Amino acid sequence: IRVGWLDKNPPQGSYIYQKRWVKLDADYLRYFDSEKDAYSKRLIPVSSISRITSVGDQKFEVITNNRNFVFRAESDADRNEWIRTLQQTAEERKSKALERTSMSLATDSATEPADKSGFLELRGFKHKLFVVVAGDKVFLYKNAEDYRLGIGITYIEMNVGNVKEVDRRGFDLTTPYRIFSFSADSEQEKEEWMEAMQQSIAEALSNSEVAERIWAVESNRSCADCGSPKPDWASINLCVVICKRCAGEHRGLGPGITKVRSLKMDRKVWTEELIKLFQQFGNAMANQFWAANVPPSEAIGPTSSSQQRRRFLIAKYREGKYRHYHPLFGNQEELDRALCAAVTTSDLKETQALLFCGASVTCDTGDPQCPTPLALAERSGQRLQMEFLLHNKTSELGGLSSILLCCAEFSRRWCMLQDGVLSYYENDRNAVPNGEIRVEEIVCLVNNPPHTHGIESTFEVYTEAERLYLFGLESPDSAREWLKSIAKSFVHPCAEELLVLDFERLGRLHYKGGLTLERAREGWFALAGSMLYICSKDGQRQEPLQLRKLQELCAASLLGGRGHAVGSGGMPGPLLRPGAAGRTLYVQGERKLDFLGWVNAIQRAAGSSGDTLSEQQLTESDVPLLVDRCIDYITQCGLTSEGIYRKSGQNSKTTSLLEVLQRDARRVRLKEGEHHVDDVANTLKRFFRDLGDGLFTQQWAPHWLWATALEDEEAKVGKYRQLLRALPPVNRATLKALINHLFRVQCFSGENQMNTHNLAIVFGPTLFQADGKDYKAGRVVEDLINHYVEIFNVNDQEMKKQQDEIMAIMKMREASSSGTQQAGDFICTVYLEEKKTETEQHVKVSATMTAEELTFEILDRRKIVVKEKDYWSCFEVNEKEEAERPLHYSEKVL
Repeated sequence: IRVGWLDKNPPQGSYIYQKRWVKLDADYLRYFDSEKDAYSKRLIPVSSISRITSVGDQKFEVITNNRNFVFRAESDADRNEWIRTLQQTAEERKSKALERTSMSLATDSATEPADKSGFLELRGFKHKLFVVVAGDKVFLYKNAEDYRLGIGITYIEMNVGNVKEVDRRGFDLTTPYRIFSFSADSEQEKEEWMEAMQQSIAEALSNSEVAERIWAVESNRSCADCGSPKPDWASINLCVVICKRCAGEHRGLGPGITKVRSLKMDRKVWTEELIKLFQQFGNAMANQFWAANVPPSEAIGPTSSSQQRRRFLIAKYREGKYRHYHPLFGNQEELDRALCAAVTTSDLKETQALLFCGASVTCDTGDPQCPTPLALAERSGQRLQMEFLLHNKTSELGGLSSILLCCAEFSRRWCMLQDGVLSYYENDRNAVPNGEIRVEEIVCLVNNPPHTHGIESTFEVYTEAERLYLFGLESPDSAREWLKSIAKSFVHPCAEELLVLDFERLGRLHYKGGLTLERAREGWFALAGSMLYICSKDGQRQEPLQLRKLQELCAASLLGGRGHAVGSGGMPGPLLRPGAAGRTLYVQGERKLDFLGWVNAIQRAAGSSGDTLSEQQLTESDVPLLVDRCIDYITQCGLTSEGIYRKSGQNSKTTSLLEVLQRDARRVRLKEGEHHVDDVANTLKRFFRDLGDGLFTQQWAPHWLWATALEDEEAKVGKYRQLLRALPPVNRATLKALINHLFRVQCFSGENQMNTHNLAIVFGPTLFQADGKDYKAGRVVEDLINHYVEIFNVNDQEMKKQQDEIMAIMKMREASSSGTQQAGDFICTVYLEEKKTETEQHVKVSATMTAEELTFEILDRRKIVVKEKDYWSCFEVNEKEEAERPLHYSEKVL
């Protein structure tokens, strides 16, 4: 920027000035003995200059934080020009430092970050010098204090250097201008210094083309971790640009976490696609995910120590402490499905979030032609997605923090649970733990299925700070023992009964229920199979909730928190309070991380889990919801349909409907106009034909067929009743529901042409999963329909109810044939204010009728005048009044 001769006042402050050749550039103010010298006598970092003042007689003073330097120019004009130039350069430097500070929480420093530093003897100097290898330069300082202040002697550009061993402790750093003969304290130190300087030479001779292209993105000009300027290293799988000091700590995390490469030296790595990936990604996008929640107290800067960097990088990348969690976190199937969709687009940010929250880069896409996400990206022409996936093919980063244990992919730690603290150590000899988890901070424990994370048994620990720890052991018994011990330490005494359960998930949540919804109560929840157990803190015992019998299950925002509404459906007895009918349970979570896990776990437990009857979603009467939905629809819309169950529906529609119902029958509403009765009938038949173990079970089916040979009708009915009692409860309830339905169907045989014999021909082979070559299976079905009342012990009240329903359907049929009934109308029973015979009304409800219209119709029928301040509501109530739901006035009733 400026060079010239100036007189320099020596440090002792004598009046004798020494003539010096002075150079100013953007980084340093240096002075030399002569203009021919390559190495200065002193260098002053521009960043350390606080102000420049005129002190008269052509003199000016350069003031730093700790030292002052007085120079004298040949004239006042020359002095003023030096002052102006120095002030302008210092101001520009400060403004750049402020920019970096705002971007990275870092502070600008006068000293260069050291790759290696220490004292060495240098020939020609009386005392040892403090030598620093930093990047592509070697700096010389009189002592360590000068290094801290940034006031050095000179620096050596290593692009012209060469290192040569001289003797056991000595080595030369040779440049075209001078030979620097150093001597270390030991042979080992000499080798370390030589290696550091050789690396500096390699860096100085490296190619800067890649670095310049990547630095073109503003956020890449500062280290993604500490904010140091001009970072020339990178993690090619995390897509972050980092400085040399952070790169060293990244290597310590292992290649499974981060793959470190130089922007300048590893030229072969930097393909055009990888450079473009870094240009599009940038440190800004990467840190929006990895550093979304960094507390200022935990952030690091350019001057942070190696220990501080190591601690921060472990938390940031290995533990994922500060990351922005994807909404699908914890749901492996949904994460993988979302990843397969994301890689076919240009949305790299979504792919990053999915991949580093647990999605598998090698997951099965379900497409034989493109079995992996990489293949999907290739087919879609998404080359940057391909590059990102390729570099993360072997990454061990994922949805969970690896804190413990006995597997190569995990960090093996010695753990101790004592005095309410779970501590983990580097090994069993260490006295200081790597980290601690206080049991009062634990909010949830999760017992994972075997081999979920590559080893036999793993479990998860969630804390109030939204931290997730993953532990693993090779022995299921050991894992179970650890789980029980941790659970016993943090579970309230009122919930100790939950500890005996073989739980999948155990933790603290808030809930509301019954008629008291004003304030949520804290409770302890345990999920074991499809049962949800609840213990309130006040010691009230709750009946366990069979999740497969829920009538409704939905996630919602509730009172500013996160809520999950669970309709109690067919729960026998009270759900929340003794003596009170179970209605709706609202479960609230205060922390997103563990609550999302609860939501997903409850949804899985409430769904169908297999192909046997007992593994299906159930009604309150133990009938699979799928069967109930189909029977109910055909009862309403298909009893008079000619050839019902004999005619085949469309195969594609049957397959699709069966798949939807098996996935979650609770969400399916069969509607006339959308679903044809023959498709629904075919769906029901296919369900029974494909049913695992069959409706009559493999154990008892031969006995049912054998009973058909009994000639004595009374003996045969008695045998059927005996065999019915032997069936599992769900099979018994399902068989009764189906035969009840077929009994109704044959009541309309004059219109649907399906009498008892015809129904038996269709359902015999279906229910017994037989080929139908003989009529034994059909005979069983025919006998069950003909003797329905005796075999299933149907009382008079049930028969009357059934006859009333048949009469209502016949009336609806007559109205429809006379043209007074719209297609899709249903006959519904409505009660006014309370369920009594005298308040009962049978109402024809169309597909378009709203709750408001239904309410006014009932009030009109009962001649009730609505007054100004009267408020009437319409509620949908289940058969046993165990759950009810208010309808919005504009909501359709059906």
